[in-house]
Amino acid sequence: MRAVQRGLREGGAMAAARDPPEVSLREATQRKLRRFSELRGKLVAPGEFWDIVAITAADEKQELAYNHQLSEKLKRKELPLGVQYHVFVDPAGAKIGNGGSTLCALQRLEKLYGDKWNSFIILLIHSGGYSQRLPNASALGKIFTALPLGNPIYQMLELKLAMYIDFPLHMNPGILVTCADDIELYSIGEFEFIRFDKPGFTALAHPSTLTIGTTHGVFVLDPFDDLKHRDLEYRSCHRFLHKPSIEKMYQFNAVCRPGIFCQQDFAGGDITDLKVDSDYVYTDSLFYMDHKSAKMLLAFYEKIGTLSCEIDAYGDFLQALGPGATVEYTRNTSNVVKEGSELVEMRQRIFHLLKGTSLNVVVLNNSKFYHIGTTEEYLFYFTSDNSLKSELGLQSITFSIFPDIPECSCKTSCIIQSILDSRCSVAPGSVVEYSRLGPDVSVGENCIISGSYILTKAALPAHSFVCSLSLKMNRCLKYSTMAFGVQDNLKKSVKTLSDIKLLQFFGVCFLSCLDVWNLKVTEELFSGNKTCLSLWTARIFPVCSSLSDSVTTSLKMLNAVKNKSAFSLNSYKLLSIEEMLIYKDVEDMITYREQIFLEISLKSNLI
Repeated sequence: MRAVQRGLREGGAMAAARDPPEVSLREATQRKLRRFSELRGKLVAPGEFWDIVAITAADEKQELAYNHQLSEKLKRKELPLGVQYHVFVDPAGAKIGNGGSTLCALQRLEKLYGDKWNSFIILLIHSGGYSQRLPNASALGKIFTALPLGNPIYQMLELKLAMYIDFPLHMNPGILVTCADDIELYSIGEFEFIRFDKPGFTALAHPSTLTIGTTHGVFVLDPFDDLKHRDLEYRSCHRFLHKPSIEKMYQFNAVCRPGIFCQQDFAGGDITDLKVDSDYVYTDSLFYMDHKSAKMLLAFYEKIGTLSCEIDAYGDFLQALGPGATVEYTRNTSNVVKEGSELVEMRQRIFHLLKGTSLNVVVLNNSKFYHIGTTEEYLFYFTSDNSLKSELGLQSITFSIFPDIPECSCKTSCIIQSILDSRCSVAPGSVVEYSRLGPDVSVGENCIISGSYILTKAALPAHSFVCSLSLKMNRCLKYSTMAFGVQDNLKKSVKTLSDIKLLQFFGVCFLSCLDVWNLKVTEELFSGNKTCLSLWTARIFPVCSSLSDSVTTSLKMLNAVKNKSAFSLNSYKLLSIEEMLIYKDVEDMITYREQIFLEISLKSNLI
C-alpha cells in the first residue's frame, strides 16, 4: 500500500502520562464528534461557531449541486443553524486553481457583506475539482462524500465542521482555508487550545517523513529551545517550501533530527511512516489568514481584474511568507499541471505583495493527516485501516439494511446508506454506498458501488468501479453508469488517436476493448478537447431509460472485457464521464438517496 502510505502523515509527541498518544488522539476526536452532534439542527450562539461556511465550486453545474445538497441538509437539520452557508463558483473561462478560487471567494464576501465581514470568522473549503481520481464524488462533490459514520450519516462536510469545532472560539476575524478531501486529527492538552490570533498567516504543521514532504508543503521553522516536544507548540517559520526534493529539505534546514522523540511519543496506527529513529519534517494541511491579509489579497485581485492562470493557495501564497522567502520559487514550474505565459509574472506579483507578511506555525505533534482523494485511499481507509476506524468510530454497516458483517483483524466490506438483500454477497475490501442490491448479486473484492440499483443476477468482478448517474437529456430522465477498474487512470491522456493504445481499461489495452465493444476509432469517440484523449472523455458508457438497465448494461460491457467476449455498444447512445457531468440530474440523484433513507428509517422504526 505504498501509494496509500503517501496519503497519510502521522506523528506524535508526549501525551498525558496516563494515556498513550493513540488513546488521547482517539478520545480528542470522539469529543469533537460528540460536540458537533449536539449542534446539528440547533441554533448556534454568536461566537460559538463559524459565521460563514463557504464552499468553492468549479462551474455553475457544480454550484447548483452544492446548493441543492446544502439546502437538503439544512431541511433535515444535519448542520448547525444560524450560520451563513454559501457556494462560490469560479468564473467561466480558464482554470484558476484553489488560489484563484480563494481570491474570487474574497470578492464575493465583499459584495455580499460589505464592511460587515471585517468581523466575521469564516471557513473556506475548496471543493472545485471534478474528482477524477475518485469519480463517485464527481457528480455531487468531494465535500459531500459519504462516510461510514453517524446517524444520519456524515459526509466530509460534517466531518470537517466537527474536527474544527474548537477553532472559532479562539480565532480572530479572518478566514480558515482547507481542502475537501483530507482529514486532520489532533490531540492537545486538556486545558490547551489552538489560537488563530496572530497577524498574517497561521498554518497547522504535522510531523512527517521526508518522502511525504516531497508531495506536500514543508516548513523551515526557526530554532526551538525546548528539549522536549509538546503536543501543541507555537513556532515561527523562516520560510515555506512547496513539494521540495529531499536534497532541498536538507539544504534549507527543514529537516529535524531524531533524538528528542521517544518511542511512546508517536501516535499509534497500523501504518507508521514516521519511524522514531528517522529524520523528519513538518508538513502543511490547512491555514488561516487574518482579515488584514485577506483584504490585501482582495485589493490585489480587484486591481488585476481577470485571472488567466492557475494559482495555488499553498504554493503561491505560503511560499511568499516568512523572512527567508525568496523570489526564486516563482520560476519553478515543475509542479504545475498547465504552464501559462502569465504564471511566472503572476507569482512574482503575489510574492512582492505578500513579502514581509509573517507565517506563524501551530505544530501538532500528536496528529494525523489523512487524504481520501483516490479510489485506493478510499477503499483502504474505509475497509482496511484500523487506525482511522478506531479514531473516528467508522462502522462496517452505516445506516443500511444488510446482515451483520463478521469483523476481522484484516479488511472488511463497508456498506453506507444502502439496502442489500440478505442473500447477496459483498466481498471484503469493497464499499457500497447509496445502492440497492438484489438476492443474486455478488460483489468481488476491492470494488466501489455507488448510486446503483441491481435486481437481476449479477457478478461484479474484483476491483470494479460502478457508479450510476441520473441525467436530464432533452427534458427526459435518463441514466448512465460509469464502469471500469478501480486502478484505471482516468486522467492519463494522449494527444492523437494513434496513441490510444497507450490507455488501459480494467488493465486491458483500450484499443482491444473497443474491438470487444465493436466501436470504431474516430474523433467522435471522444468528447471535449480532441488533443487530450482519455478514459474521462471516451464516449463508451450507454444511456438507458431505467437505473437498473443502466447498471446491467454497463456491467455487461465490463464483463465482456474481463471475459474477452464480444458485447456490441453500437445500438446505444454513448456518453463520456465528462458529458455525464454536464447532463447530470442532481435533483433525481438526491431523491433516489432520500428514498433509500426513508425506507431504511421506516424499517428501522426510526421515524
